[in-house]
Amino acid sequence: MKRAKRINLFFFIFACVLALFYAFPFFLVLINAFKEKRQVVNDPLGFPTEIRWENFVDAINKMGYWQALGNSLLITTISVIAIIITSSMLAYYLSRTKNKFSSVTFLVLVASMIVPFQALMIPFVGFFGQRGLSLPGNQFTIAFFYVGFGVALSTFLYHGFISNIPYELDEAAAIDGASPFKTFRKIIFPMLGPVTATVAIINALWIWNDFLLPSLVLNETDQKTIPLRTFVFYGKYTSDYGLAMAGLLLSVIPILVFYFVMQKRIIAGISAGAVK
Repeated sequence: MKRAKRINLFFFIFACVLALFYAFPFFLVLINAFKEKRQVVNDPLGFPTEIRWENFVDAINKMGYWQALGNSLLITTISVIAIIITSSMLAYYLSRTKNKFSSVTFLVLVASMIVPFQALMIPFVGFFGQRGLSLPGNQFTIAFFYVGFGVALSTFLYHGFISNIPYELDEAAAIDGASPFKTFRKIIFPMLGPVTATVAIINALWIWNDFLLPSLVLNETDQKTIPLRTFVFYGKYTSDYGLAMAGLLLSVIPILVFYFVMQKRIIAGISAGAVK
């Protein structure tokens, strides 16, 4: 019993240390967001000697925060909703259809998750850019790309969750005259609440904070997302770190609020969706 307590104490201390490591960068952003540029450079770890609320006003004006916020919200909302709809329907089909095609399709989806986007970046830009389909670089185009890159993991999570739902529910609905689509819409999808919350928060965090794909697709200033607009504080010869920290803090607040709203269901969704 004492050995078990020591092990639990060790893991508790380890978790606390790990939490401090994860929280330290956010702590630096928080304290430096209220400093002037000189103090950030001279004393980045110290608390601000004078609270500068002007940093947030200047950051909002300089980065075009409200326009960038609207772009990020539009792209994230469209992408997450599309990923939820497509991946849940695909997972339902693959889970309920027992043949080689569905098995191979599911294996291909799982295998595609190990391929990083950086490995596809050059052919991706070439194919969809000027030498390929010449798709316009706007919010709807990048949302389309996000759906393509995000559907594999989301389908995997949905597939594991749906596989645990008894097939007798589908049979009972079929006896009552319900089509497969109506069965999914009326019976199956309402039961996917925990895993849907998981899919939503995972993809929202990824899409909201993504810098690489928007930098390749979005070229117009009025279409850029918050991660792209925060780069305006970093110049070639000088950078305004006080405004940059204020801009970073403003950029993470909306997604943090979304995460805290959804966090109660995310653990249950991950545990259930990971079951094969």
